Amino acid sequence: MDIGLVFEQGDWVLIGVFLILLLMSVATWALIFGRTVTALRIRRDNRAFQQAFWDARGDAQALARAEQSGSPLAAIARAGIRGLKHYRSRDPQRLGDACSSDEFLVRTIRNALGREQARQQSGLTVLASVGSTAPFVGLFGTVWGIYHALMDIAAAGNASMEVVAGPLGEALVATAAGLAAAIPAVLAYNASHRFNRSLAQEMDAFAHDLHAYLTTGAAVATGIIKQPDMTGSQAVAESA
Repeated sequence: MDIGLVFEQGDWVLIGVFLILLLMSVATWALIFGRTVTALRIRRDNRAFQQAFWDARGDAQALARAEQSGSPLAAIARAGIRGLKHYRSRDPQRLGDACSSDEFLVRTIRNALGREQARQQSGLTVLASVGSTAPFVGLFGTVWGIYHALMDIAAAGNASMEVVAGPLGEALVATAAGLAAAIPAVLAYNASHRFNRSLAQEMDAFAHDLHAYLTTGAAVATGIIKQPDMTGSQAVAESA
């Protein structure tokens, strides 16, 4: 079966269907490659940053290390430390600063956490759209191709297998092309969603430790706060 015959003998509708499926497939594989590289980099950077951050001696050194890292955890740490500095240097007469340090930090860390989670959603809409629509685009191309094949057969007045097999086979390629574009998109979407969920849990745990450290100054061992019962993560959840 020569797919080139579709472009040589097919009309503009069938050719357009194949071009759309080709663009969907290219976009899907580009996102798969990009998100895979990004996921590996995030995992590496998060591990390195957590070790460096909790080994820092004081807020100044911790902020310097956060500014040197591009990991999502570093962005949350920068927001928390800068937020605490802003609160300490605030004008108490301003309505926007009329809150406790704990509440201000919860709001600052929660906003940073939301921004980082939103960044990780990039590309998921494309994968979901391709996975849900590509099979139907391919099916439309198949129906259109079969319709024209049957019209040609009727015009020729010959319905032998030799005449029917070629045109119908070429039309059915559109369904296969739709599935070829949709299946990788669905698998990539599921994998990305699982990674985002795991990353969200990691960022939430780090936000918990960061909030507790900034509000209590408690000693940190391997990224785990030893003392307070009310955690930054719980405060963020209660405030949401």
